[in-house]
Amino acid sequence: MVGDKPISPFWSPGRHLDRRPFLQARGAVTGSLRGFFAEQGFLEVETSVLQVSPGNETHLHAPRTEIMRPDGSRASRYLRTSPEFACKKLLAAGEERIFEFARVFRDRERGDLHLPEFTMLEWYRARAPYDAIMADTVVVIARAAQATGIGSFSFRGRTADPFAEPELLTVAGAFERFAGIDLLSTISDGEGNRAALAQAAGGKVRVAEDDTWSDIFSKVLVEHVEPHLGQGRLTILFEYPSPEAALARVKADDPRVAERFEVYACGVELANGFGELTDAEEQRKRFTESMAEKQRRYGEAYPLDEDFLAAVAEMPDASGVALGFDRLVMLASGAARIDQVVWTPPANETLSET
Repeated sequence: MVGDKPISPFWSPGRHLDRRPFLQARGAVTGSLRGFFAEQGFLEVETSVLQVSPGNETHLHAPRTEIMRPDGSRASRYLRTSPEFACKKLLAAGEERIFEFARVFRDRERGDLHLPEFTMLEWYRARAPYDAIMADTVVVIARAAQATGIGSFSFRGRTADPFAEPELLTVAGAFERFAGIDLLSTISDGEGNRAALAQAAGGKVRVAEDDTWSDIFSKVLVEHVEPHLGQGRLTILFEYPSPEAALARVKADDPRVAERFEVYACGVELANGFGELTDAEEQRKRFTESMAEKQRRYGEAYPLDEDFLAAVAEMPDASGVALGFDRLVMLASGAARIDQVVWTPPANETLSET
């Protein structure tokens, strides 16, 4: 609604005309980034949307559907939350450098920075350290800005120069700087000490009785750290604590942290990258623990993709990153919300125009 008036649909000529410059910018960014990956010797892939498992992270939610087999029997499938499982199977198959503009899906997500259906740009380098993927990400963001001609990103009063040398900041350094918390002292043997972090975070965030170490970590990150990231220039937040490793490998010289990073601009998370875990049993353990927590919290859990776990055991050492393409286009085009930069935003769910 705009005041008492309903918002016209995205296909109304007047509204489409207002959005068209942002959509043209999307096309320019897409073309520029395809050019970058071609220059780097990457192969563009297209992987399947329907998956046995949509991913096994506690707080990710995926739409569920069914397929009907030729004999009439039915099987559950999910719309993917990421192309990660499929891309890693291709790495196991022998692909060296791949990228995908992947349509992905998330339930329980809607806002200026969230859509239930959106585009994820993912790419992987076999036999490359994760700082090589960090460097790629910085170049990709700059190439997007070059494609639209924008000189500075801005969002909600914050600005960032996409061409400036990025800030490099460890997660532990950020917690110390912005929250006064010694994060690594709350981790031992790859496990978070919930009591220690709850005590350190006391008075800084609200800690509920059933909050886990990861819950408290996330609250501090969102409330005290993220608002300061990507101010004036990009921030690469790296060396995530090992309890938050997800699909990343733990650092060999410091098991308290993992080879995981995120990139921020104007306080907006743009990308999440890993030095990829290739230990299938460790990955199974992490997935099983995450699904147990998901069952406890939400009353549901997703199956494990056994084919993916088999592929993990055959993968070469690799690094990869997932970048929110719509968010990048939003910043590079000067849009205020990501639904302005997608061709067909969700029907009957469009946020109020400003």
